[in-house]
Amino acid sequence: MSEEGDNISEMDSERDLEGGTEMGLLDDVVYSENYLPSYRSAGGTVPKVEQAEFDHNPDSLFFNDGKRRIDFVLVYEDESKKDFDKKNTFQRRKRRREYFESSLMDMGMELEATRSVVDEKILFVKVHMPWEVLCTYAEILHIKLPIQANDLASKASPFNCFTKYFYPSEDVIATETEFFTAPFEKNRLEYFIIKDQDEFFTPAMRSRMAYYILCRASYEERGAVKKFGINKLLDGGVYKAAYPLHDGRFNIKSQDEGCPNERYLLYTEWAHPKSFYKMQPLDLIRKYYGEKIAIYFAWLGFYTVMLTLAAIVGLCCFIFGYRTRETSTWSKEVCDPEIGGKIIMCPRCDRLCPYWRLNITCETSKDLCIFDNYGTLVFAVFMAIWVTLFLELWKRYQARLEYEWDTVEFLEQEEQPRPEYEAKCLYQRTNPVTGAEEKVPYTACGKCVRVSCGIGTVLFWIFLIVASVVGVIVYRLAVFFVFSRRLREDIKGLEPLKEYVTPQMATTVTASIISVVIIMILNNLYEKVAVWITDFELPRTRTDYENSLTLKMFLFQFVNYYSSCFYVAFFKGKVVGYPGEPVYWMGLYRNEECDPGGCLIELTTQLSVIMGGKAIWNNIQEVLLPWLKNLISRHCNKVKSEKIIPRWEQDYQLQPLGKLGLFYEYLEMVIQFGFVTLFVASFPLAPLLALVNNLLEIRVDAWKLTTQFRRIVPEKAQDIGAWQPILQGVAILAVATNAAIIAFTSDMIPRLVYYWSFSVSPYTENSSHTMTGYINNTLSIFNISDFSDDSMPRDEVIPYWFNTSTTCRYRDFRFPPGHPKQYDHNIYYWHVIAAKLAFIIVVEHIVYFTKFVLSYAIPDVPDNVKEQIKREKYLTQVLLHEANLKKVAKQVKPISDMIKCDFEGENLDMPV
Repeated sequence: MSEEGDNISEMDSERDLEGGTEMGLLDDVVYSENYLPSYRSAGGTVPKVEQAEFDHNPDSLFFNDGKRRIDFVLVYEDESKKDFDKKNTFQRRKRRREYFESSLMDMGMELEATRSVVDEKILFVKVHMPWEVLCTYAEILHIKLPIQANDLASKASPFNCFTKYFYPSEDVIATETEFFTAPFEKNRLEYFIIKDQDEFFTPAMRSRMAYYILCRASYEERGAVKKFGINKLLDGGVYKAAYPLHDGRFNIKSQDEGCPNERYLLYTEWAHPKSFYKMQPLDLIRKYYGEKIAIYFAWLGFYTVMLTLAAIVGLCCFIFGYRTRETSTWSKEVCDPEIGGKIIMCPRCDRLCPYWRLNITCETSKDLCIFDNYGTLVFAVFMAIWVTLFLELWKRYQARLEYEWDTVEFLEQEEQPRPEYEAKCLYQRTNPVTGAEEKVPYTACGKCVRVSCGIGTVLFWIFLIVASVVGVIVYRLAVFFVFSRRLREDIKGLEPLKEYVTPQMATTVTASIISVVIIMILNNLYEKVAVWITDFELPRTRTDYENSLTLKMFLFQFVNYYSSCFYVAFFKGKVVGYPGEPVYWMGLYRNEECDPGGCLIELTTQLSVIMGGKAIWNNIQEVLLPWLKNLISRHCNKVKSEKIIPRWEQDYQLQPLGKLGLFYEYLEMVIQFGFVTLFVASFPLAPLLALVNNLLEIRVDAWKLTTQFRRIVPEKAQDIGAWQPILQGVAILAVATNAAIIAFTSDMIPRLVYYWSFSVSPYTENSSHTMTGYINNTLSIFNISDFSDDSMPRDEVIPYWFNTSTTCRYRDFRFPPGHPKQYDHNIYYWHVIAAKLAFIIVVEHIVYFTKFVLSYAIPDVPDNVKEQIKREKYLTQVLLHEANLKKVAKQVKPISDMIKCDFEGENLDMPV
């Protein structure tokens, strides 16, 4: 800090000690030039902020004069009410706030301060943008405004007679007139449809422009170091909150003439539970919250509608499996006392596990038939086509919304650089598009270093998750052995629990708890790291920033959420050896085998628990947490019933949405999309669960936004950003994962190979293809005398009925003992492997070809939208041409008048 600055601080402290300085808003204080914004003169006087008392109108959206609309509200705590020992900190905050407010007023903003009704220490600074300022920043932000009514009427849908009952009534939410629009320009006002200056710019536009200024207003500048932006002041505690106002209460219609009651309409027609069957009023959502919120709900609604078809087909597949579970030949053989009851299976672990009869898995085998049947194969192929249709039809719907919401060329024309980016622009470069010189914050080498750091950080954290998953697997293997040896001895006194607390159950529960704790810790840590590394990369625009952060977070969450499912589907029970020579991890821990019913039923169980539990927990959390926080806030700020609380203070008591905004909402839905598509071959009910969850999710999110959160700053968005390529990547991966699940996790391919190749001569005596004998054919024989000393079951765990048996069976395709190639893989095994690989190659090629054809056949932009875009561009060009002609005519007119006068004078001087 400079010497002069230190002197100022000392003088302030001395005056505070003497009690000679009032720390209110109305003092005219003269500061050093070092503290003032760069555009103020040295020794300038900080202008006063107008202060006014509350006018007792709780629904007012205007200054006390009733004319100037409130476009933004800043909230801070009066330092004069603070403890003396923190005066220096509070003085610094006060100085920064006053410089900031001075900057705003110098930029043309009008401010009015009002003290809180509830807490006299709190002050609210209301911000208003006059007409001239609005016009200036509307042109800077390239905001599109109406120039002519749309004369290309959209065609009415032939299904309107049915769908009209699912839309909000037009008497309640009127249909807005469609216009052709053009980027606003101050010098062409006469070409825009301006009925009323006060309503020409919507409240969402005004708030967006106000926030743009707030993010760029300076609060301190010293030499080459420039500090600016409301976000820094919020982080530093200079302001407690900054937000645009809701236009009224959500549950009571405002009687104020200047209140459009849009929040009330959104609550009654969108967020209220009674409206669960209605389509969303997207245009009103966009008008009130901005395009970024509206595009999220448009995508979520479209995804939910598309899930309806997938849910119906999945439910039919489930019903088919349920009806055939009792008639399945292989499940009958497992349950038959003469077949499954006489097949003795080998122990599943070393020393401590007993022999067991196959028919104890009877119910599990029947349950497996529900999900492992030919209908599942058809459903998996259907879902691969469904996901392609979903993405292609969404592109078309998104293109229509882009046009209707004026975001077609938003990323190229309108989006401004982030203030954090602008502040670091130190290097010169030539713009490759315009050829003009411009400033950038880094060189090409510097950008490469920043991006490399980001990639390296993400890969490190992904490897950290993989390491944690491997650690949990090793824990399961080690603890299962310990629990098998000691658990039953340790719980001898707990006889009622002894039956349920098995080694396998105890291992699963403790491993799950450890996994959850690790996931939560890594998730919280990684979020901070991802934000920090994205800030370090310094993306140019807000969209670039969010896309970079989204990709980092999703890669981490993908591994975090899906690693256990991939392990069960593709690794567990695949490399276990055989009873006489099991495979060990690190030479110590015997590899995990699948449950007796197979890994597919375990994957199905895991998916159903994860999807159901996650959906229930998320919805409870999303409803309860904001509601409890607001309840506590209202209780702490409880006032006498006769006091009237103004609109800005009612909104202050609500919760802020958070810096990441809708990121976690998108993440939740995309993770769900992954469960619906990546593993649908093992759980056909996944789309139905997702549909039920989404119907609730839409209303819960709507309820949160309209009732529990402050109004967020409206933002432009052309599409769903980086989530679009992520969805496409998941869709491509889903084809491979479902083909692999059917091939390697389910028993469908071994059954088909047996039916077509091994159920007839020369392998059996059957004359026709049949599934009879499948179970016996897929279980290999092991001689118990071939057990090693480390694997031989102890005498105390051998059941009484096993005394005379010399062999046991296990799931694999190997030669029996006594064969020249005993315990080597037999020909059935190689037939199955070849069939699995062929199945994957054929199915993938067919599905990918179908996806390619559909993608090519369905255009991304509807023809009528293309026509409207061309029409709008034509009208804009005509507007610009006419404006230029008028400008030229205006400039040429004085010259032509002068020439005309000279010519007439010469004619008068000529003799007749």
